[in-house]
Amino acid sequence: MSRPNHHQQQINLEIKRHEDNIKFLQSEINRLSESILDLQVSLGKHLPANGTGTTNESGTTLAEKDETEQILRHEKSAASLLCRLNLLKSPHTTQALNLALTKDVLGIVGIVATLGRVDDDNLSRLLSEYLGLETMLAIVCRTYEGVKVLEKYDADGTIISTAGIHGLGSSIGKSIKGRFLVICLEDLSPYVGGFVADDPQRKLSLPKPKLPNGECPPAFLDYAVNTINLDDKNLDCLTSGGHGLRETLFYSLFSRLQIYRTRAEMHLALPCINDGALSLDGGVIKKSGVFILGSRKDIEVKFPATSGESSMSAKYLETEDMIKKLKWERSHVTEDMQREQELLDFAKANFTRQV
Repeated sequence: MSRPNHHQQQINLEIKRHEDNIKFLQSEINRLSESILDLQVSLGKHLPANGTGTTNESGTTLAEKDETEQILRHEKSAASLLCRLNLLKSPHTTQALNLALTKDVLGIVGIVATLGRVDDDNLSRLLSEYLGLETMLAIVCRTYEGVKVLEKYDADGTIISTAGIHGLGSSIGKSIKGRFLVICLEDLSPYVGGFVADDPQRKLSLPKPKLPNGECPPAFLDYAVNTINLDDKNLDCLTSGGHGLRETLFYSLFSRLQIYRTRAEMHLALPCINDGALSLDGGVIKKSGVFILGSRKDIEVKFPATSGESSMSAKYLETEDMIKKLKWERSHVTEDMQREQELLDFAKANFTRQV
């Protein structure tokens, strides 16, 4: 077989150059597509809210105050009693709380409904409805020692009404009716994996869902666990193993629950939904194969919303503008790649004629 002549070598180099250019341009298209998808996820979080983030003179947001009032309406609940004791702040109740409920140094963390916020009131209602009232009113403790001091029993297994949280209730003329949930962070199986780089909220780096064709559903917004915002105090709340509230409590509650724009778009993504999904227009898939139908409930206790309508709208418009710019850039890179492909095809055809 004869060696390629100088002209053929030049064509070979040209082919290699076009192939390298196409690989580079394809990587740029992939990078831009990922950035667009990430911004679309962010866009879902910046839907206009209803202005519940206003702060009063004491530094407490109106949403937080409203949340406490909602919990207090459930007068016979353990969560209501805990809120009432915290609000009283008398020397007696403060000392009792410190001795009885935080005998364990790690103590009580709080009530599920008060431990996180979301950007949008509609999403707050969806997440709260998904969890249900009993879970929203659950008391969260860091260790099992914290769970044990909440309730004491006699030799027959009967609750001692003068001990633990029941005793504190009796001291202010309040009682708890029925059962209540208590969640122990140390006993939950935490999320094992990485976190989103440079994210002050330490959101979980979960892989985006993939359809059978390998693409992420275009209407996917985010995982529910990453839509919860934590304040500084709750971000610093760690178990002895160094795990925070997001990777213990909220990952246990939501797992990989997905959020979509509409019910119709959510149903198109069924092949990649395993741990359930919600849509912003009220669709609910509890888990793979289990659908919740019917009218939405009025949520009695929900997560506070963080931002007002004006700031949310500004973020929404800013994100939309960035998406448009990235799509414009991607379209131009795609055109460049198409031109490179045409030049590559021409070079290959030219090489074939020279052989």
